[in-house]
Amino acid sequence: MIGPDRNVLIDEICDGTDLPKHFVAKILQQLVRDGLLTSTKGRGGGFALARTPEKITLFEIVAAVDGDQQFDQCAVGLAKCDDDQPCPMHDKWSKVRDRIEKLLRTTTLKQMSETLAQKLRAQQRRKA
Repeated sequence: MIGPDRNVLIDEICDGTDLPKHFVAKILQQLVRDGLLTSTKGRGGGFALARTPEKITLFEIVAAVDGDQQFDQCAVGLAKCDDDQPCPMHDKWSKVRDRIEKLLRTTTLKQMSETLAQKLRAQQRRKA
């Protein structure tokens, strides 16, 4: 698990996934530029969290990788879309978008890690 006190190599991060290392490296570098990760070169180097997991939200990660403009943009791509001049999807999309943004802003890496650990333990119990 990547953390603020441990450097992790790209190979370890990609292990168990089908993600190309080059693709992951670009994302990790963007997270470094946005201050979510640190990067250390050389022996013992790799990537580490810049802050503790409970202080990094999913919103910060999404904003670093994809930008946060999707939380302000029209669902169908109109240049102007607001309560005064709504697109056909405005009412439905704004509610969904607000819920997604709230979820991302209130969910931390620590919460994600804890939930994953619980699910893995439950899965192991079912196999036993």
